[in-house]
Amino acid sequence: MYYVYVLKSESKNWVYIGSCDDLRERVWQHNNGKVKSTKARKPYNLMYYEAYNTRSAARKREFGLKNNSSEKEELFRRIF
Repeated sequence: MYYVYVLKSESKNWVYIGSCDDLRERVWQHNNGKVKSTKARKPYNLMYYEAYNTRSAARKREFGLKNNSSEKEELFRRIF
């Protein structure tokens, strides 16, 4: 199983969108400073995730959320 997830920083007003194959491990990595791009804004809360059967489907959705403002806006309206 592959996941697309949304994290929200507890310390800053900042949201991160990513994808992975082990959601618990990846959230742990973000919260423990193991991910360079999110290290400065930890800790994080997992706000939302979606599950996919293939890595390519998860990456396609992640890319869509990161690069399509209307998709991102619609999702954020539902979860925030």
